[in-house]
Amino acid sequence: MLQPIRQGDECAELDDPRFRNLMSQEDWMALPHAVRARFSKRRGGTVVYVGEVLETNLSRVGWLFAQAARAIGAPLPLFADAHVPAVVTITEDVATGGQMWTRLYARRNGFPQVIHSSKGFAGPTGLEEYVGCGVGMALTVHVKSGALLFCSAGYFLRLGALRLRLPAWLTPGALTVTHEDTGGGRFLFILEIAHPLFGEIVRQSAVFREAKS
Repeated sequence: MLQPIRQGDECAELDDPRFRNLMSQEDWMALPHAVRARFSKRRGGTVVYVGEVLETNLSRVGWLFAQAARAIGAPLPLFADAHVPAVVTITEDVATGGQMWTRLYARRNGFPQVIHSSKGFAGPTGLEEYVGCGVGMALTVHVKSGALLFCSAGYFLRLGALRLRLPAWLTPGALTVTHEDTGGGRFLFILEIAHPLFGEIVRQSAVFREAKS
């Protein structure tokens, strides 16, 4: 189980405006200080978050999309495991000005699933996430009840300078990632995907805290 973190461990210098610039000042100030600190701390190296997967629910359609997405690096959860360890690392991409994200989810049986993606501060919405084989999605940022939400705003395929919007039937549906502070240095991560025909096909939740050296 996760151990409590001392109150002073939450302090961080708010010196990175990249996420702050994606929303209004009113929305930014509506976020808890701990959330603003996490998303405005200039990371010279790598930050590591450790935690536990609370639930992973995949409908039959969600499982099929997750298996098909193995061809582009398996960016969706493949197994419905719960109460297993999880680790997320975020590293600055000096070359692009973005961030490299690596997520490791342990399994009850077999090797962990490792998901790689990168976030770039570009595109029509100002924020994009890229997975394998040139596939990515535009993201919009919202604040709801003190939580930070990242919502998909279209999927695309990037081939060099060429950018092609993917048709809806090739995509899993509307993706929402919620980052909600739960106090004590912890936060709740929720991934939800809703298909226009089949409803919610993926839901995963996990709790994390920053690992201290």
